Amino acid sequence: MVIPLLRSIVPTCLLVTALTSCQAPDTPRPVWPATTPPTVASTPPVLVPGPGGLMPVFRHATTREKIVALTFDADMTADQGPRAAAGEHFDNPRLLETLRALKVPATVFMTGRWADEYPRQARAIGRDPLFEVANHSYSHYAFTRGCYGLRALPADRMRSDVEHAYTAIRRAGVAHPMPYFRFPGGCFDNRALEMVGSLGLTAVQWDVASGDVFATDADTVVRQVLDGVRPGSVVIMHCTRSAAPLTERAVRTVVPELRKRGYRFVKVSTLIGASAGRS
Repeated sequence: MVIPLLRSIVPTCLLVTALTSCQAPDTPRPVWPATTPPTVASTPPVLVPGPGGLMPVFRHATTREKIVALTFDADMTADQGPRAAAGEHFDNPRLLETLRALKVPATVFMTGRWADEYPRQARAIGRDPLFEVANHSYSHYAFTRGCYGLRALPADRMRSDVEHAYTAIRRAGVAHPMPYFRFPGGCFDNRALEMVGSLGLTAVQWDVASGDVFATDADTVVRQVLDGVRPGSVVIMHCTRSAAPLTERAVRTVVPELRKRGYRFVKVSTLIGASAGRS
């Protein structure tokens, strides 16, 4: 199930106040990907624990440079297989082709269930240098209760769900998924955040909600993005045809307009690197 997203759904006390590089000696060992050799390419920037050991949450870069990351959630819940078998489309190949045609780098937060359903598309995304693939859980069940009607995942299954997603994503042919995690529905609490941090992952949210889910007017999506973007912004959109059918149309307007305003599109890893002084 894909759910509506609000501009601000987590407590402000979790805002990132200081970003440092992933070279700190106490950074947890990441779970991704187990067979990757320790090269520069395999160590993208991540955040490290803040005061009290709690992992910060990345919502936007600390920069004056006009850079922006478009992110796309590839959502599919663990129990939506019958709907896909009946013909519902949880993918959006046209959107991906538009991003390629416009030469827009992007980060795709992919559920493991989506990778299982669309392995060829997952592999193509993972092998395209324009894109990077990050973790959006396996099941797309919520990591807290009361998250927009999503089924809640038991606390003792959260870690295995994240690990299962990486397994599914790599099985589909994505050799180097990124050490970034987006909570389904954007909902989390300190316990869930600590679990993600224990896996060496950076939680990535957003500061611009496009409102593309269940949108009936592409122009409204365009306005929400253009009105919200600032230097270093992370924009959340979706690449799920059944729930966000107007996203591709909105992207065709958003991209040239932001470029006219002097913005350059980058991946989330570039934004985190810029904030951490590694750009």
